[in-house]
Amino acid sequence: MLIRKAKIEDTKEIAQYMMLAMGEIVYTFIGENSIEKATKFLESLIIRKSNQYSFENCWVVENEKELIALASIYDGEKLPLLRKPVTEAIRMMFDRDFNPEDETQKGEYYIDCVAVHTQQQGKGMGSKLFEFLISEYVHKSHMILGLLVEENNLNAKRFYSKFGFEIVGYKTLAGKKMHHLQLNSSSMDRLKIHEN
Repeated sequence: MLIRKAKIEDTKEIAQYMMLAMGEIVYTFIGENSIEKATKFLESLIIRKSNQYSFENCWVVENEKELIALASIYDGEKLPLLRKPVTEAIRMMFDRDFNPEDETQKGEYYIDCVAVHTQQQGKGMGSKLFEFLISEYVHKSHMILGLLVEENNLNAKRFYSKFGFEIVGYKTLAGKKMHHLQLNSSSMDRLKIHEN
């Protein structure tokens, strides 16, 4: 198993994993319930640099030359700049205005989406990916990690809390109420104290 930065050649696989992670949120963005159009939309952004969904913001897990998991993460302070190409793509491809709520902000690296191949789920792959992200961003770079989780998704909240993520507020994204969770070195220290 290898965790590496994504390459432009990974575009089609990345789009499939983003669809798995985002699902109906993409349909809300484009205003259509078409998996083909949603996938094509994501692919058009993944191959480009400097946007939320660019390959350059992705880590992939590779097993025997096959991509089995994905994490998309970027600096929350850059959200306005990274969102602009997304807004333009939606206007050009779907003739829609796109002004969603800000899902992140300055001061955190935002985990936009994480997905594990359906046949690899339940084997600890998501945990390994989160351990890697925590090592890269919290331990090595002393950053704060942030993410959103649907308010009623108790399984996901339990999963994130085992790593030390804590609820720091609420946000709305594509009409859904979300909990805003963050993880930093001090929340990890509190988790260790609680475990002992």
